[in-house]
Amino acid sequence: MSIIVKLDDMLYKRRMTLTELSERIGITLANLSVLKTGKARAIRFSTLDAICVALRCQPSDLLEFAPASLADEAAPAPGQEAESLCKP
Repeated sequence: MSIIVKLDDMLYKRRMTLTELSERIGITLANLSVLKTGKARAIRFSTLDAICVALRCQPSDLLEFAPASLADEAAPAPGQEAESLCKP
C-alpha cells in the first residue's frame, strides 16, 4: 500500500495514548489499533475528522502518500527492455 499512517507520530507529539484517543472520539481501541498499524483498508471521513479534532492536526499530519511501488512497477526488470507500445 502506498499510504503510510502516521498516527503513532501524532500521538507521541500530543503526548496522548491510543486508549485516551479512543475514549475521546468514541472509536474502539481495536479499530484505532488497526488504523495505527497500517492494516486498515479504508477510513471514514467522520473518523478522520474526529481524530484531527482530538489531536489538533491536519489529515496530512496523519496520512502520507509514498509512491515507491509505482516507480518499481513502471521500471523494467534488470536485463529486460520495456515492451514497445507500438506493434508493427
